[in-house]
Amino acid sequence: MGALYSLPAVMSVFNESVPLEEPLFILENGETYRNPTEVKMSQIVLPCHATHCNELSAGQLLKWMDTTACLAAERHAGCPCITASVDDIHFEQTISVGQVVNIQAKVNRAFNSSMEVGILVSCEDLFSGKQWRICKAFATFVARRTDSGKVQLKQIIPKTQEEQLEYSIAAERRRMRLIHAEIMKDLLSSGTILNECSDCQEYKDAVPAEKTRVESVELVLPPHANHQGNTFGGQIMAWMENVATIAASRLCNAYPTLRTIDMFHFRGPSEVGDRLLLKAIVNNSFKNSMEVGVCAEAYQSGKPLRHINSAFLNFVVLDDGQPRSLPRIKPEPMDGIRRYREANARKKIRLDRKYIVSCKQTEVPLSVPWDPSNQVYLSYNNVSALKMLAAKRNWVLNSEQNKVSLYTLEEDNFLLFKAEMTVNVSAEQVFFLLSDLRRRHEWDNHYQKCDIINLVDDDDIIYHVVTPSTGKGSLPQDFILLASRRRPCDKGDPYVIALRSVTLPTHPSTEHYTRSEVLCAGFTIWEESDCVTKISYYNQATPGILPYIATDIAGLSSNFHDIFTVCSKFLEENREGASVTNL
Repeated sequence: MGALYSLPAVMSVFNESVPLEEPLFILENGETYRNPTEVKMSQIVLPCHATHCNELSAGQLLKWMDTTACLAAERHAGCPCITASVDDIHFEQTISVGQVVNIQAKVNRAFNSSMEVGILVSCEDLFSGKQWRICKAFATFVARRTDSGKVQLKQIIPKTQEEQLEYSIAAERRRMRLIHAEIMKDLLSSGTILNECSDCQEYKDAVPAEKTRVESVELVLPPHANHQGNTFGGQIMAWMENVATIAASRLCNAYPTLRTIDMFHFRGPSEVGDRLLLKAIVNNSFKNSMEVGVCAEAYQSGKPLRHINSAFLNFVVLDDGQPRSLPRIKPEPMDGIRRYREANARKKIRLDRKYIVSCKQTEVPLSVPWDPSNQVYLSYNNVSALKMLAAKRNWVLNSEQNKVSLYTLEEDNFLLFKAEMTVNVSAEQVFFLLSDLRRRHEWDNHYQKCDIINLVDDDDIIYHVVTPSTGKGSLPQDFILLASRRRPCDKGDPYVIALRSVTLPTHPSTEHYTRSEVLCAGFTIWEESDCVTKISYYNQATPGILPYIATDIAGLSSNFHDIFTVCSKFLEENREGASVTNL
């Protein structure tokens, strides 16, 4: 991985957080526990940290966040670490002079030489005692090579439910980072973004993008360096935020407020003596927001420019707390048109992600519209939701028959249930057999019919499922299900098959079926040995699902146990079948 920055070379003892002595958690066995990688930093916002509006500079906050996260990474790695990227950040509130910023960072998961660090920022008013959240972010750090070569990080062992959840979902977030460029490429090739761009020249009184262009040069001095001699990554992010703010101000003729950042990605190091050329321009403006693109390049006399970092920052202008309408932008030809289109694509990704992740689960319909532009985030949300179910504690054993255990858990007006069993079949083969919903009718009498609607990619398939009626005189039910499957990221991870309902315009509800929905369901498949596998099936029971399981939950029926007994037999009869391939 590329770049690569860390904490400043000189740090005040007041800046580094010292771990508290009291434990944060008491484990189930009664032992006290504190996450060994956790670092906390508290800073009071002074006038020197603030803008002319007496609000904390976002650049200063980024420096503090990067410092805290790097301390957590190095505490785990036991060696110098460098910032590779910082995921998208959404700033929920601003912070005023005199208030206290509290930053907490801890390593969520280590891979080979990289690790994900979770960062939580909150604000505290010392006079009222109130606290509120500012943002949550995820940064990727890489352990720097030592004299003996590449570092192999030790694995994180999650102890609490929260740590288990972050550990599990970190693998899915890593997958998202790796395919981000492909998401953009696919979206830009769609007709929607192209058509939106064709109208960009027709706005009256549009501001030429050239008017917002900013270039600034910074000389990297020893105070800007980290303890490894490279430019501190937080300092570079702060410089980038500064030029982006100037570019945004030139469009709106006012002081803008930073709302979101689309991933800082460090591509290479710089060092003391380098000149950093920072470029910013407004790529696009929308009704109440604008996107500013920023690029950082390093150079020395007589040597070519080196691309260090790039990011996209989104600003609003607030009047009495409400976003002001902004003038439209007139993009430059060629590269300007490209940047304009890409900004449209990023906005759509942000809106899709926000809608999918924040969708209220108690509202009907529960399902989210599916289209090619949001498929990656739907898949991410699908897998993450199942992993959240699997990470829950306090499951209550409801019944046990034929080596199938049925558990329940009531939470947030939902009934959650889990079925567990062990089979003498390899985990890979179980994954292959259960991944194909077209074969589920062979062991589950709730699946009368199942057809593939859309083979999205190797990991995601959309099915149309028909189930029997739930009562006399009622219609059969049907579901449009997105099935997302994942192989283990590391040894010790489960195979995952996640299911959730989606909405397709091509497959509306019909008079022949009662359209029902699955909020979250699926399997986790754990390899206990080469030929022994533990299977856990989860379901967050919606009204459409509850009639199928109510008698089992109440202990009046053993139908659910019978289904999984048949499933076990089905798996063992097909243990020697074809190996896992793409469906």
